Amino acid sequence: MLLYHAVMDDPPEWIAEFTVSPGEFAAQLDAVAASGRTPVPVSALAAHLLGRGTLPDRPVVLTFDDGFADLPGPTAEALAGRSMPATAYLTTGALARSGKGGSLLPPAPMMCLEQAPLLEQYGMEVGGHTVTHAQLDTLPAAALRTELVDSREALEDVLGHEVVHLAYPHGYNSARVRRAARDAGYESAVAVRHALSSDRDEPYRIARLILRRSHTVRDVERWMAGEGARTAPFRDAPPTVGWRWYRRARAAARGPVFAG
Repeated sequence: MLLYHAVMDDPPEWIAEFTVSPGEFAAQLDAVAASGRTPVPVSALAAHLLGRGTLPDRPVVLTFDDGFADLPGPTAEALAGRSMPATAYLTTGALARSGKGGSLLPPAPMMCLEQAPLLEQYGMEVGGHTVTHAQLDTLPAAALRTELVDSREALEDVLGHEVVHLAYPHGYNSARVRRAARDAGYESAVAVRHALSSDRDEPYRIARLILRRSHTVRDVERWMAGEGARTAPFRDAPPTVGWRWYRRARAAARGPVFAG
């Protein structure tokens, strides 16, 4: 499962590390196609992990976080032109005009919430990415539920149907956050984990490989071959657990912040 953010030539500096150029993006999509992998939306993977469906022999899921301005235009067109379904996880508070609740994301060109149905017309599935892009594992219970429920309701209002798939901002989650996601009505949730997913992966902590500007077509080719990264599921490493406790302490002292 691949995780993209912005696809543009001149991104804001704060997201530049996680941005690929349109030309590199096209080359990476061509590498996915050449690998023989079959792109599927996250709903297909989630159904399989929950024992409700089957997958093609060599699936791959393409995901896009936040909702940058390129998504409902050239990025969706590049995917549709190759008949590649994908899943977009939208941070509702960051989307122009109708986004309610504000956002912790720094300024950047973003799509509008009203464009979410357009993504579906291009063959993209839409999931939630909270309201403000908060670090969910640092929030008290009431604030956590607000992030999960309000963003879902905002998307459902504009799309006219249920939204049951979630991406944790920054990939940050915990057992408590995973339970809250389930209780809020989500059927799956994706993290980051910098790992290959598998048919044994956890439905509420699905692993993704994040694309950085330093990644090349060769990296994508290796991932499509099942190489170059560990395979989920696996337990959190001690540094991950320690980083979580540090962020919780920082949030208690300073309040919600963008993790960068």
